[in-house]
Amino acid sequence: MNVDKTEKKVALVTGAAGGIGEAVVRALAADGAAVAMVDRNLEPLEELAKELRAVGQVAEAYPADVTNSADVDAVVDAVEQQLGGIQYLVNGAGVLRLGKAKALTDQDWATTFAVNTSGVFFMSRAVVNRMVERGSGAIVTIASNAAGTARVDMSAYSASKAASTMFTKVLGLEVARYGIRCNVVAPGSTDTPMLTSLWDDGSAARSSIDGVPGAFRVGIPMGRLAQPSHIADAVLFLLSDRASHITMHDLTVDGGASLGH
Repeated sequence: MNVDKTEKKVALVTGAAGGIGEAVVRALAADGAAVAMVDRNLEPLEELAKELRAVGQVAEAYPADVTNSADVDAVVDAVEQQLGGIQYLVNGAGVLRLGKAKALTDQDWATTFAVNTSGVFFMSRAVVNRMVERGSGAIVTIASNAAGTARVDMSAYSASKAASTMFTKVLGLEVARYGIRCNVVAPGSTDTPMLTSLWDDGSAARSSIDGVPGAFRVGIPMGRLAQPSHIADAVLFLLSDRASHITMHDLTVDGGASLGH
């Protein structure tokens, strides 16, 4: 890959091939950042990069597995060599494995934590060590309102997101002295393939909005799902200079589904 270093601010986004991650990529690129898009799925990454470059934006595809620390270190090195120093990191990669806690398999648990928690750790560690040398930077981890609100059938997901939330806050405490901010965005039900996978009969949106009493879900007071762009807006705010005195914060974007918890 031959890419000239850019004068633009460099942002690295994981989980960039679809859903919220893709929305964050689009928002950052439109805002003038050079975006390094990281995901295991190369084909959609390349298609997205081609689309953004066609309108004069800077976006490059970097296939990598965030659960592999060697892969992560290599891709961060490549981004810094090719695009320049990373100013923004968005941890967007995530997986969902559903099932009662007593029935989850070892693999369900391990895979969920490998992506949702270890992936956040590996990528944050690799990037923040370079940010420390430069004395600036901003990190946002996309977690979930399920990190603080119990959800039936989501024990592994909720636990992994709670772990990555607290990791990000502790990291923010440790690196604040270097001018680096670390925050969390916690979406609720968002119109993505991850949500539609929750119900086989296509009722995911209605069930999310109305609630499911038998699963102790109260629904969404605002009466609609979030769009990925709503989450991207929150991410961009926390990365921006408008949030220059905000760190270790957990911003919930769920239309009131967790009742302000």
